[in-house]
Amino acid sequence: MASLIEAEPDIPASVRWAQRNGDSVALHYRPVDVAAQLSGLIGSHAGAWICASATLAIGEDFRHFTSRVGITDAVTVRFGSPFDYATQALMYLPRGIDAPSSPQHTRQVVEAALPILAASGGRAFLLFTSHRALREAAEILLRRLGSTPPYPVLVQGDAPRDTLLTRFREYGNAVLLGTSSFWEGVDVKGPALSVVVIDKLPFTVPDDPVLKARLAAIERRGGNPFFEEQVPQAVITLKQGVGRLIRDPDDFGVVMLCDQRVRTKGYGRIFLDSLPAMQRTTDVKVVTDFLREKLGDVGITAPTPADVERADWPDAWESTP
Repeated sequence: MASLIEAEPDIPASVRWAQRNGDSVALHYRPVDVAAQLSGLIGSHAGAWICASATLAIGEDFRHFTSRVGITDAVTVRFGSPFDYATQALMYLPRGIDAPSSPQHTRQVVEAALPILAASGGRAFLLFTSHRALREAAEILLRRLGSTPPYPVLVQGDAPRDTLLTRFREYGNAVLLGTSSFWEGVDVKGPALSVVVIDKLPFTVPDDPVLKARLAAIERRGGNPFFEEQVPQAVITLKQGVGRLIRDPDDFGVVMLCDQRVRTKGYGRIFLDSLPAMQRTTDVKVVTDFLREKLGDVGITAPTPADVERADWPDAWESTP
């Protein structure tokens, strides 16, 4: 149970909660907003402050970041990526996948990813927004691939993160299924990572005490918690997940985003406009052709179109050399 302590003069609003872990109980205290304190710190030190990151802006807008850190007067500029996303990357927005709330969504994500994984010969991250979806997807994928998978399948939780990443790089054609810890801070260069599949827009479930308190504070002052907090934070997380794909000027690959809300909801445009400019398609053949061409350019023999068409059969690869 979390309790929100209202702000008083010179004392920011805060949230306190207790968390039980086995036989121990931890007490937590966090301020809801640190903008005032940071603004005072910045103002008390003469000189220039430079804040730089690949995920500060929502589209072209820096206000979410500047308001969170208490910057009231800043010169902002956004530079495009040094990587050639326009020719080296492709975004695939598959059709026919139910809304994220559907109990069929995870199964449909895996089914839609199978021909893409066949075309790439593995070499993929499958990123999920929940551990439940991760476990379900791993079970479905392993069942669909049959007893002799055509590529190694690594699942978060089966080994420490660093061990999984080391195996992923060494195998060169593995598929790794992960959740939040693989959305950022992971660097895999080269064709070993040629596909990033994202199951849903990464909205945070508002069960975190600090987030709940922050949303409540925005609502009390008459703001819109969804567009002021939840959408910007989800955009930043999505940018981090998409950023796993291209880590080097010679990298290439496909981002497969399986959340229909980017096309059906008005706020979907905010997400798409915040990502690097790359070609988009809803045609699976365009994707498989793209992967075969790019892999062929670096000397990797891609599966034939017939292999890709048969890739939804569990034994499709058992007779493939």
